[in-house]
Amino acid sequence: MQLLCRDEPDLLEWEDEILDARPGAVLLARTPVFPGGGGQLPDVATLRWDGGEAAILGLDPDPRGWWHRFAGAAEPAGRVRISIDPGFRHLMRELHTLAHVTNAIVFRSFGGARLTGAQLSADGTFRVDFDLPGVDPDRLRTLADPINRVIAADLPIRAFHMPWDEAAQVPGLFRSENVSPPRQADGNVRIVEIGDLDRQGCGGTHLASTGAARPVRILKVDNKGRHNRRVKVGFAA
Repeated sequence: MQLLCRDEPDLLEWEDEILDARPGAVLLARTPVFPGGGGQLPDVATLRWDGGEAAILGLDPDPRGWWHRFAGAAEPAGRVRISIDPGFRHLMRELHTLAHVTNAIVFRSFGGARLTGAQLSADGTFRVDFDLPGVDPDRLRTLADPINRVIAADLPIRAFHMPWDEAAQVPGLFRSENVSPPRQADGNVRIVEIGDLDRQGCGGTHLASTGAARPVRILKVDNKGRHNRRVKVGFAA
């Protein structure tokens, strides 16, 4: 079940042979479409075949690949072509990268604070929640400056794979209190590294470097219970 978007986030067009079909869905061995997960929204994508086209509504895993669901009862055969919306893909890559930068700064500045939630939004904002009991919200409102310094530093971003069981034993590679990065079929996990700032397990899409992101500002800091602090971030302009 290969997700091409993880290693080739610039791949926006893909043509492949249908392995199987049913009304309103086709099965492909590989896909460039990000299905959503880890707080990142799914890609906006279109499926085209001889005689028709439809927006992709969602993906479902199968031992043979990925089912691509679409509206209607068509049952295509032969080859299909997938087109990814480039603007939306870039936005999700940008927001996910900035969420990692924010996470890394909080992790370093607040004694290894754990992530309790994250969500990227189509409006160009994102929120990250942390286990930070007793922290003065004003300290979190100053996060924009260190985030923007990381953007200006244009740190390179790369991804690599390592055994999931090995990664789980390394402090800081798995940050979330609630979910773990996906274990791949080969027993590995994907690790995303941002220069010398951050390294953690992640299955989402990211920019090639932090300098490709726009400067940010802190929109809001909320208390969500006795422990959780929520930071909402948006673009400065």
